[in-house]
Amino acid sequence: MAMVQSQGIPVGSRAPAFDLPGVDGRRWSLSDFEGASALVVVFTCNHCPVAKASEDRFVAVQHDYAPEGVRLVAINPNDAVAYPEDSMEEMMARAAEKGFNFPYLRDDTQEVARAYVAACTPDIFLFDRDQVLRYNGRLDDNWKNPSAVSRRDLRRSLDAVVAGRPIDFDVVPSIGCSIKWK
Repeated sequence: MAMVQSQGIPVGSRAPAFDLPGVDGRRWSLSDFEGASALVVVFTCNHCPVAKASEDRFVAVQHDYAPEGVRLVAINPNDAVAYPEDSMEEMMARAAEKGFNFPYLRDDTQEVARAYVAACTPDIFLFDRDQVLRYNGRLDDNWKNPSAVSRRDLRRSLDAVVAGRPIDFDVVPSIGCSIKWK
């Protein structure tokens, strides 16, 4: 597995718009998340070991931060022809199996991933209530072993953004499998 580091749009950028189909049968757009105290956009997939290892933690983040008005959305941009495990049908099965409590969307054209300059799975973008990027970094410091995590970067960033404070630590980029471009 070749690991790739996130590049992402610059902090301070507005969230690029999207309108994508979800595993729930409806279309989701950026405007569906207006009014959220913070929006976490995660580019992910079904087959990458790093992405798979992060799924339960993303479910926990959405659960724990929902009362504060935080929303999380996952987007799968991978080429589903070359990687059939990333097809919409497989995404539906994965979301049901893992109990995703957030929308899981399919970016077939890969235009959304390109607009965000997403590079890896997972690639995490945290936007404030005005949908301005405040954080593009890793979930935490140990993707292989959740019980060995000592630094929860996404949660720390969410705490700051929800409270209206700046991110006050050195950001470590996400690292994961490369996005499988067509």
